[in-house]
Amino acid sequence: MRTFRADLHIHTVLSPCGDLGMSPENIVRRAVAQNLDIIGITDHNSTRQCSLIARMAAAKGIFALCGTEITSREEVHCLAFMPDHEKLDALQHYLDLHLGNIPNDVEKFGYQVVVDENENIVFEEPRLLIQSIDQSVEEIEAFVHIHGGIFIPAHVNRSAYSLISQLGFIPSELNFDALEISKHTSKQKFVLEHPDLALKTFVQNSDAHYLDNIGEKFTTFLIEKPCFQEIKMALKGDGGRQAIL
Repeated sequence: MRTFRADLHIHTVLSPCGDLGMSPENIVRRAVAQNLDIIGITDHNSTRQCSLIARMAAAKGIFALCGTEITSREEVHCLAFMPDHEKLDALQHYLDLHLGNIPNDVEKFGYQVVVDENENIVFEEPRLLIQSIDQSVEEIEAFVHIHGGIFIPAHVNRSAYSLISQLGFIPSELNFDALEISKHTSKQKFVLEHPDLALKTFVQNSDAHYLDNIGEKFTTFLIEKPCFQEIKMALKGDGGRQAIL
């Protein structure tokens, strides 16, 4: 086994809060420059930019974990990743079904576009992607795991859009694969404040909305090779694999 650098929380031009410079080509180029081995594509409530970036990243020797950042009914942000394109399509169908009908206001929130490898717009999402879906955190977690995915509550230390900010605690019955902390804290500091979580697996990522953010925080994975199953095993601590901060 060897170590691999992973930034598992990256937004693209599809996210309304994402900079228009976050094109597939630019993201992959920046990931290469930052010596990342693994990237996670996590647009708000959509997976539609994932597949292209995965192909482009693979051509540069980078594994892309395909997923999304889901906003639950409680306005909790959760990272969800799927093991293959069939399950990713199922996740997109789930999001399309449960996303509300609030339209995007381009002037207020920004564009929500899917682009091809040449940065041509091929789709524009009319519904606001940063609104909540009509599913609870528990329902989202159940859907992700039924489909063999990875479920990670996002930036749990934040004062907004986190489990702790929205619920006041992290439910003991919630079956998460890891907890993500933001770049504004450390695992040591967070565990001092929440000693009951000391034995849980943590990841730390950039939550990049701009190119310069990519790779500024990352998690090191001790695994056999960069692939979905190895990452999932590392989050569980199986077979000596680890997610290291």
